[in-house]
Amino acid sequence: MKTFSAFLDKLDERLGDGLESALCAHHRRRLRGLGWGDVLGPGGPEDRLGGRAPVRDGNRVEVLIDGEESLPAVEAAIRRAKSHVHIANWHASADFRLTREPGAPTLRELLAETADRGVEVRVLLWGGPPVPAFQPSRKLARSEQRKFTDGSAVRCVLDARERTLHCHHEKLVVVDDEVAFVGGVDFTALEGDRHDSPDHPPRPIGWHDLVARLEGPVVADVAGHFRRRWTEVAGEDLPEPTVPAPAGGSRVQLQRTVPNSTYDFLPKGEFTVLDGYLRALRSARRLVYLENQFLWSPEIAEVLIDKLRTPPDDRFRVVLLLPRKPSNGSDTTRGQLGRLLDADDGHQRLLATTISAHDGESAAPVYVHAKLGIVDDEWLTVGSANLNEHSLFNDTEVNVATDDRELARSTRLRLWAEHLGRPVGELEHTDPADVVDHLWRPLAEDQAERERRGEQRTHRLVLLPGVSRRAGRLQGPLRGLLVDG
Repeated sequence: MKTFSAFLDKLDERLGDGLESALCAHHRRRLRGLGWGDVLGPGGPEDRLGGRAPVRDGNRVEVLIDGEESLPAVEAAIRRAKSHVHIANWHASADFRLTREPGAPTLRELLAETADRGVEVRVLLWGGPPVPAFQPSRKLARSEQRKFTDGSAVRCVLDARERTLHCHHEKLVVVDDEVAFVGGVDFTALEGDRHDSPDHPPRPIGWHDLVARLEGPVVADVAGHFRRRWTEVAGEDLPEPTVPAPAGGSRVQLQRTVPNSTYDFLPKGEFTVLDGYLRALRSARRLVYLENQFLWSPEIAEVLIDKLRTPPDDRFRVVLLLPRKPSNGSDTTRGQLGRLLDADDGHQRLLATTISAHDGESAAPVYVHAKLGIVDDEWLTVGSANLNEHSLFNDTEVNVATDDRELARSTRLRLWAEHLGRPVGELEHTDPADVVDHLWRPLAEDQAERERRGEQRTHRLVLLPGVSRRAGRLQGPLRGLLVDG
């Protein structure tokens, strides 16, 4: 029986390798044909903000953690709007409330009141899948569109130009071309509760997420992206955004995934999210920290595998924070984790964890929906892009990246303090490798062992459960080959 099981494991590994190789070859051919082949070429000089996307100086960037910080900030900016509010989301619900303060308006009420003040309000949402295979359905999208527009001056347009089985996934808000928000939070309760906090109190499905608040010249890039999509889909030609004056000391790069043959303004697409991640990960020397909903891009996995097999430093560590049960692709993510663990080969440079809500007596799921990357405390990205073929090749996505070292380090410390339940001051003077080895790993392993024995867990952090290689690893590459034209 063991011999047969080993045979199946080896067969699965060979099939997985073959499919992943075919998918990567397909991606290389596709990008070469579009003039983007250099993205998947050998790593070049260490220029983490290089590539084709412009880099803007003089920006202020604030990383807002969880809905408790991000949603009130968005509402406050909308309330201060004087000229226009532009929103692009995967989905938005008219009855969603950005805060839970007594008397807080619904999103529809907030936007309608803003439009009544003479502010132009435009909302651009995905039109939903052509077949009702998953949410939001086209029927639901049309229903929410009517709720936003009926009896108000709000303009809401649905964009159904998606590639087969893909979507418009970006989440951004632009107010008066002076402030912008880019991140992972949609304005809806669909699939989970966006109003989470660093304490993660138990609730049906908590939602850990991040948003970057931007001021300075990069806001014009965000506004310009919205303008181009809106002009094509809504048929309304908006003026070029005014470039704001410098507002801080951060260099920022807007990175996008825009699939080819989707918009006239980018007929050959843009793949700077993929380019940005690959540049940064290839350059990593001491630390890779990723929070993401998915991790099954073979291109990303191969870079991490190479780093783990040939670590650039004895203290090199990779820390992953992923959901326990992603909405899809969980076995595929686990399959890639199996490959990463094999590459680590027991050296404990890799740590894969998840979190749950915990009040000392009970635990409830927390869905890790964040899309964050930090490399060496020197590069940071936040946005809407997952680490799968959807986000890197076929969905519309918007991320921002910066080489502001202080911001990267302070963001990591705030997140690690949240997940470890320790004050920032206890972590800030300790080498990241020591924090991983002496805090992250023992705590996560202890909670996993408690869970295995059927005992009550005492902390929100835990190792990801059982890494699988069998069959599940095939799903991502196979799906990619079937739906990626």
